[in-house]
Amino acid sequence: MIEKINCTSKIHFDVSFSEPQAHYADIKMSITEIQADFIDVKMPVWSPGSYLVREYSKQIERFTVEDQMEFEKISKNTWRIYNHNKSSITLNYHVYGFETSVRTNFINADHAFIVPTATFLHIAGRIAEPVTIRFFPHKLWENISTGLEKIGQNTFYASDFDILYDSPIEIGNQDIWTIQASNVVHEFAMVGGGTYNKERLTADVKKIVEEETRIWGSNPNKRYVFITHNYQSGGGGLEHLNSTVLGASRTAYSNETSYKTYLNLIAHEYFHLWHVKRLRPKALGPFNYDQENYTTGLWIMEGFTSYYDNLILKRCDFFSEQEYLNLLANDFTTVLNRPGHLIQSAAEASFDSWVKYYRQDENSPNSSISYYNKGAMLTVLLDLKIIASSNGTKKLDDVLKAAYNHFYLQQNRGFEELEFQQLVEEVTGITVKEIFEAAYEHSELPYNHYFNLVGYEIIDINADSKNLGIGISYQKNDGIQTVTAVERGSGAWDGGLNVRDELIAINGIRLDMKDKEYDYFMQHSTAGELLDVLIARDGIIKNLKIEIRPNSKKLFRIQPLKEQSEEQKKLAQFWLS
Repeated sequence: MIEKINCTSKIHFDVSFSEPQAHYADIKMSITEIQADFIDVKMPVWSPGSYLVREYSKQIERFTVEDQMEFEKISKNTWRIYNHNKSSITLNYHVYGFETSVRTNFINADHAFIVPTATFLHIAGRIAEPVTIRFFPHKLWENISTGLEKIGQNTFYASDFDILYDSPIEIGNQDIWTIQASNVVHEFAMVGGGTYNKERLTADVKKIVEEETRIWGSNPNKRYVFITHNYQSGGGGLEHLNSTVLGASRTAYSNETSYKTYLNLIAHEYFHLWHVKRLRPKALGPFNYDQENYTTGLWIMEGFTSYYDNLILKRCDFFSEQEYLNLLANDFTTVLNRPGHLIQSAAEASFDSWVKYYRQDENSPNSSISYYNKGAMLTVLLDLKIIASSNGTKKLDDVLKAAYNHFYLQQNRGFEELEFQQLVEEVTGITVKEIFEAAYEHSELPYNHYFNLVGYEIIDINADSKNLGIGISYQKNDGIQTVTAVERGSGAWDGGLNVRDELIAINGIRLDMKDKEYDYFMQHSTAGELLDVLIARDGIIKNLKIEIRPNSKKLFRIQPLKEQSEEQKKLAQFWLS
């Protein structure tokens, strides 16, 4: 956190809510000490941590400037105001917010969730200036939760717009309590009710905070805020500099599996306060809020974090060893069941996140992977190699702590991937070139080579399966069965079956809604047999010849080798303890 010198600013916002039931926030922006004939005010097009251009300016309405000053809109997110030698300007606008997510505004009669990148304009060329914000909550709202520094009654301060844009705000009647962990005050802000147990949640989050702080060596915050929106059905999270916003189902806390999923989300987003918000690739700060900020390194940032979130829960004894290994194996199952793993590398997935990851369509499994899952796969290999090569004296924890100290605490800058690889090799004394190169390749590493080092193996328990299929997914609606996905390289793919085709009959037998006929053909046909599939495509009846083939779906399991050496047992204990 950048330390403020004082709380004065030349840019100030007043935020009020005259029509919260209609999902509006009213914004007044006051600017002083202007020394130019005009200024450009701009709204970001994206939020750091969520790599998609979201065009936040589309929600701005009724933009006006007081004192009848002349202005014009010169781009999708920029307004030019001509001040005619006046040294101050006051402008007003309204922001509409009614999208449920961790990265968009949501305002109704009950509360307001304010995403600063989707709400506050900045002045071109003056993003480094301090800013103050005063809120006028609706009369029925009592609480404000944010990582911003409070300097007065409902008034907050940010030392620059990067800080403001990284500080979400919850205004309403959220349930608030605080805990002390790792010498940091942590505020919980629970929105929407829920079946959570405060005492249990407090104790469990404290374990996570303390384990993660131990990994990194120090905690950079004095105060941290967990904002959780509880819905009938919800999920997702987004990291910030000294806070996070989480989505959850309000009844999920009563279910042990769902509760651990929520703890996993906390572990993931809290890990980011070091890994992304401070230790980061060069492309991820300072930000250009007008356009995409490309990096091939998201597999490191999100992949490492996705590996550690479950591992941290294992270290805190929330997962048994087998529960943890099953979750780790799921990353392999997820990636290697997507034909896209032969098409897109982890680095390509990182770079193309702006156009692919957040814009999934019916062909995405055939053409892309997740840098979260594939990054986690590469991360475990890196950790296992470090552990084995150091004879159980070092692990990836040591690398992360060294990288945080070197790039952030000492040099306060982002890193290049090659620099990060070189630091790994310097800290561990081993070569990890093949793992970093694998992030750019479409082929797979010999995974068991790494798991065997610590006495484990990864196996496909479906390897000997005799199941057959044609390689499609479909849905049923109002008596119609419609293809929703076609797998690359399957009989359906080669035979020309398309997404949105209506399945009518196979081999002259009409398909029923209980799948009896479909399942019969999948179970009683022989590999290589051609099925006569009758479909309707855009109202036109067609006959297709579709070959039935062995089901290619994999299901991975990580388990101990039948015979482990004493050295392997020692390394495994070091890895999983």
